[in-house]
Amino acid sequence: MKIRRSDRLIDMTRYLLERPHTLVPLTFFADRYDSAKSSISEDLTILKRTFQARGTGLLETIPGAAGGTRFLPYMLKEEAQDVVSQLIEEMSSDTRYLPGGYVYMSDLLGNPATLRQIGRIFATQYLNQNVDAVMTIATKGVPIAQSVADFLNVPFVIVRHDTEITEGSTVNVNYVSGSSTRIEKMSLSKRSLKPDSNVLIVDDYMRGGGTVGGMISMVDEFDANLIGVGVVAESTAPNGRSVGDYTSFMRVDAENNTVISQPGNYLEKIFN
Repeated sequence: MKIRRSDRLIDMTRYLLERPHTLVPLTFFADRYDSAKSSISEDLTILKRTFQARGTGLLETIPGAAGGTRFLPYMLKEEAQDVVSQLIEEMSSDTRYLPGGYVYMSDLLGNPATLRQIGRIFATQYLNQNVDAVMTIATKGVPIAQSVADFLNVPFVIVRHDTEITEGSTVNVNYVSGSSTRIEKMSLSKRSLKPDSNVLIVDDYMRGGGTVGGMISMVDEFDANLIGVGVVAESTAPNGRSVGDYTSFMRVDAENNTVISQPGNYLEKIFN
């Protein structure tokens, strides 16, 4: 039974939004709605125009027998600025101060709407790059990695401080903690990454960069390729930071019972 165009458009939109970076043949939609390819092409033209006008993403059309359409989510610069400004405003509260110069961020990283926005911004930066996996370290980086991986439609892998029996054989890396200057260990299951994989590293907060540096070493141990590093927040006092190239939304510090927040380098990294 044929479906009305309005119903097709709603269902096609849902289908494409749930499968970013996935090539969908026109024949799939034609069979799904019992419609001619010409009608499906017209529908996709409407969606492409609407997605672009609303800043939802790019709808690519690939010609040829093996072609189809592919939805690439992104976020416009103005919306990203609003998102980060809101994050900075929420972070700029003395109630977030924790002893030892730490900052409380768990409520933000537990908010589904905030995580979706963070994921979209990072996915925008790597819109046209071939990312095979998103890597983070347990535990606070996990929801960030899951959101970014969702928008890029790739797996995410979790590096752990302690080896778990359910992970099977693991690769272990020693690194110098940037906050305590102690030698620590991280591990990742040997089944997590294939050689020559393109890996994006994300985390919640970077102080000295030791943890991120350890994950970069982990990428090397798997003979994989580092595509980039992204953190939600970084310290304004790097103290000899070991990571040179990265993206951060905010620069946040906690001292003297006060939390100071300001924009990171995301504008020059993502929108230049």
